[in-house]
Amino acid sequence: MNVALVIVSHSVQLAEGVVELAAQMAKDVTIRAAGGTDDGRIGTSFDKVNDAVTELRAAGHDVAILTDLGSATMTVESVLDLLDDDELAHVKFVDGPLVEGAVAAAVTAQVGGDLDAVVVAGRARELFS
Repeated sequence: MNVALVIVSHSVQLAEGVVELAAQMAKDVTIRAAGGTDDGRIGTSFDKVNDAVTELRAAGHDVAILTDLGSATMTVESVLDLLDDDELAHVKFVDGPLVEGAVAAAVTAQVGGDLDAVVVAGRARELFS
């Protein structure tokens, strides 16, 4: 089972930009953007995050989720709250810097790291200091 990423941002463009950057470093990793509200405004969408996680899990991926700001994290926590214990073993929130964390997590997934390794890499702020 390989690890996919979900990038959650208040901005559609920021989420898509982080996906574009991380994909340059990890071409074989599946990365989904979940940016902005359902109607394209600044904010976050429970449905966008939940749909991305559901799609990636249905495809057989473990999922690491990265966020840009606190309320995006709250949205992710709401999605995680609805998962059962079995699913929570396959979906993890990465509490780290969005851009650097996404690149580090994607590279770790690219080289075959499991979900725990991807989460650790995504949290490692000092990698890019």
